[in-house]
Amino acid sequence: MTDADTGAVPTRSIELSARTYRHLDRASKLLGVALVALGLDMGGDTLTGVALGVLGVALALATVFVHTNQ
Repeated sequence: MTDADTGAVPTRSIELSARTYRHLDRASKLLGVALVALGLDMGGDTLTGVALGVLGVALALATVFVHTNQ
């Protein structure tokens, strides 16, 4: 077998058990909501507040790209 250059981009994926995924999903969403709340508390129109809000949303959505072993 040869490694021919097919032009395809190699991908990597993370696979977790269903239980581990559930715990990681809940923790990331709770931490994301906490970061958004902290950003709003620091001032939603300040750079720090917006940065915390964006970080919170990104963290809360991070588990969308994780696959589970079922």
